[in-house]
Amino acid sequence: MSKLQGKVALVSGSGRGIGRAIALKLANEGAKVLVNDLDAEPGNAVVAEIKAMGGEAIAVNGSVVETGFADRFVGAAIEQFGGLDIIVNNAGYTWDSTIQKMSDEQFQAMLDVHLVAPFRILRAASEPIRVMAKKEAEAGREVFRKVVNISSIAGLYGNAGQASYSSAKASLIGLTRTMCKEWGRYKVNVNCVAFGLINTRLTQPIETQQKTIDVAGRDIKVGVQPQMLEAMGRMIPLGRGGTPEEAADAVYLFCAPESNYISGQVIVAGGGLLI
Repeated sequence: MSKLQGKVALVSGSGRGIGRAIALKLANEGAKVLVNDLDAEPGNAVVAEIKAMGGEAIAVNGSVVETGFADRFVGAAIEQFGGLDIIVNNAGYTWDSTIQKMSDEQFQAMLDVHLVAPFRILRAASEPIRVMAKKEAEAGREVFRKVVNISSIAGLYGNAGQASYSSAKASLIGLTRTMCKEWGRYKVNVNCVAFGLINTRLTQPIETQQKTIDVAGRDIKVGVQPQMLEAMGRMIPLGRGGTPEEAADAVYLFCAPESNYISGQVIVAGGGLLI
C-alpha cells in the first residue's frame, strides 16, 4: 500500500513548477490532494492530471493572501475529504530589488505571500487538528500529521537584491520551529525545506527580453541572467540546478511516516550548495 494512502494534503501554489510536482508526488503516494493556484486554469489542470492517474483531488484556487482564503482552503479539506493530514506551504514568487530601490509595497508583498499566508493557513488548521488529535488520543491512537514549509537558501544565508524575499523566508523558519513546539502535543511534525537553485519558470534563463508573470495585476519580472546561472551551476557540488521533481522528493521526505520523530528541522535541497 502507498505510504500516504488515505491522507489528506493541502499544497498551496501547486498549479505549476515545484508545487505541481509536490501535488503529483503526494497523490502518487496515495494522498487526496487539495490543489491551489492563483489562476484557475493551471490549478484545475493539475487536478485533472491527478484524477487521470487514479487519484483524488479538488482545486481551491485563488490568492493565498486574500482575506478568508485560509479558512476556505482548510474548510474544503474537512468538508470534501473529512480530514487534514499534510500541509505544504509552497505558494510564492520573487519580486527583487536592491534595498535603495525597494518600495514598501514590494517588501510587504513578499512578507504577505511567504510568511503571513502560511501563518493564516496554520492558524485556520489549528482547531480541526486539535479536535482530531484529541479524539485519537482518547481512543489510544497515535496519528502523526505533517507540515512542510518551503523556505530558501536565501532565507538561511541572504541573497543580494532579495532583502524582502530573504527576510520572509528566514522568518518562515522561525514560524516552523515555533509550531514544532506548539503542535508537538498534537503529534504534528513541522519541518522546513530550503531550496537552492531549482529549474522553474522563475529561474529560467533571460534571453533577448526578460519575461514577466502577472501576480494580482502586477507584472513581475522573472528569470536569471544566463551567466549567473552558469556561475551558480559551477558552485553547486552536484553540478546543476535541481528539477521540480527532485524538489518534490525532498518535501515528501517530511511527509512520509519515516519522519514521524523528526520535527523543527530545516533541510537544504540544493545539490550540496552551502553558502
